[in-house]
Amino acid sequence: MNTSINHTIAREASAILASNRVIRNTYILLSMTLLFSALAAGIAMTLNLPHPGLLLTLGGYFGLLFATTKYRNSSLGLVCVFALTGFMGYTLGPMLNAYLAMANGGEIVMTAMGTTGVIFLGLSGYALTSRRDFSFMGSFLLAGILLAFLAGLGALFFAIPTLSLVVSSLFVLLMAGLILYETSNIIHGGETNYIMATVTLYVSIFNLFTSLLHLLGFMNGGDD
Repeated sequence: MNTSINHTIAREASAILASNRVIRNTYILLSMTLLFSALAAGIAMTLNLPHPGLLLTLGGYFGLLFATTKYRNSSLGLVCVFALTGFMGYTLGPMLNAYLAMANGGEIVMTAMGTTGVIFLGLSGYALTSRRDFSFMGSFLLAGILLAFLAGLGALFFAIPTLSLVVSSLFVLLMAGLILYETSNIIHGGETNYIMATVTLYVSIFNLFTSLLHLLGFMNGGDD
């Protein structure tokens, strides 16, 4: 009996140590990729580089995401995750230049950035301290993100500003949910690869920030 209890305690302790290690590595890598992405965005802004366009952006994103997933268990996965986040940072640069050219553009960008930080830190902190299991959100988030993505493409191709705003609002909610889900997933051992955890959280932050930019730009009267 005591041996069985000791083995159970040992397994639980090992699981906790493993999840703590994934959490630590994830947040270290996430911080580094966010800085690298910001650097790429800054370079794109300084050089006034053009946006690569929808097709190249989607192709680059999904291609680099596929490569990151394929090599997630090797050191090459780290190269891929920096390539992915650097590329996304580059696509953000022209977008930021467009917003900064608007009236109160600097305020819009800083508000979106600050709000994104508060939401991410607040939700991550809640998931880490409460240790609640948000795995039940998985299927809902997957369906919601797919639906919002398709609706976003429809809004873009058919030039429907109202639908575009609805999609941005949905993405704010969905990315907030994804932050809770992924942080919980790490804590409870559902995600054991810190590279993939980093990618999920980075994408959540990126989409949350760009969606807030769109909404704040619209409320400022300069975004269509």
